[in-house]
Amino acid sequence: MDIQEKIKEVISNHEIVLFMKGTPDMPQCGFSMAVANMLKLLEVKFDSIDVLSSEEIRNGIKIFSNWPTIPQLYIKGEFIGGCDIVKEMFEKKELQKLLDDKKINYKK
Repeated sequence: MDIQEKIKEVISNHEIVLFMKGTPDMPQCGFSMAVANMLKLLEVKFDSIDVLSSEEIRNGIKIFSNWPTIPQLYIKGEFIGGCDIVKEMFEKKELQKLLDDKKINYKK
């Protein structure tokens, strides 16, 4: 299985997945920390993939999404965006509406 197939499989097998630098408990960049913290504030269950653990994943996810930066958030298979987009959506309550629309439980 090539990296694109692996990435697609991970995204399709998890409701919410965050490709980030580091882990939610030990983020390795401020942008990754910000997105993980927003998800934590909403108390939403999410999986994370540390792109620093694999050069193949780090480069592969950028190709997969056609998006040049990390972190990258996927909700039910849909690419949502990076830190700036997620932050704006969170502040405007659009992220919360998306979670409602996708029938994902979070702290309201």
